[in-house]
Amino acid sequence: MPTRRRVVALTFNAAWNTEGIPSVLGTLRRRGAPATFFLTGDFAVRHPGAARGLAEAGHGIGNHSYSHPYFARLRPAQRAAEVLAADTALRTAAGTEPLPFFRFPYGETTPRQIAEVNALGFADIEFTTDTNGYLGREGGMTVREAVRRAVAALRPGAVIQMHVGTAAGQGAVLDALALPRIIDAVRARGYEITDLRSLLRGAR
Repeated sequence: MPTRRRVVALTFNAAWNTEGIPSVLGTLRRRGAPATFFLTGDFAVRHPGAARGLAEAGHGIGNHSYSHPYFARLRPAQRAAEVLAADTALRTAAGTEPLPFFRFPYGETTPRQIAEVNALGFADIEFTTDTNGYLGREGGMTVREAVRRAVAALRPGAVIQMHVGTAAGQGAVLDALALPRIIDAVRARGYEITDLRSLLRGAR
């Protein structure tokens, strides 16, 4: 985020399952912290209740494509279809207007692809760091390492990326377990957790 203020945004991607959502929402509520959730259209179609629950809890909903493909392998028309189909699915499932924010699958961006998304009315929102909690214990990750990665990335305007589920439902959702410690560590270092929607108000 373009700012000198000691603010950090928490974001979550949702493409697989809903395993971590109850815990994540509970932590955010108890600690009074906002977050933005980037959902794929496919996730919204499969889990409309979860999508609506995120919106009803007061958090922003962003676009993460429809089927989470590698955009570099698609033609421009196919990329546009991914973005627009996801937008329709999110509106239907969440029952609210999604934010005009798009996050590329796999963090795979190019100037051309960003310009295409911008032309569709979306701003590209990427991240300063990914906790890598989505890898799970099977992938060599731990809660402690997820927290460490988040804290190591702290700087004014940092955007932390996490996930609400795990690929193929493998094991515990480490980001959900790490979230309380991440929030506490961020605040202990003098940072405020801000809402990405502040960007729409031109906040600096």
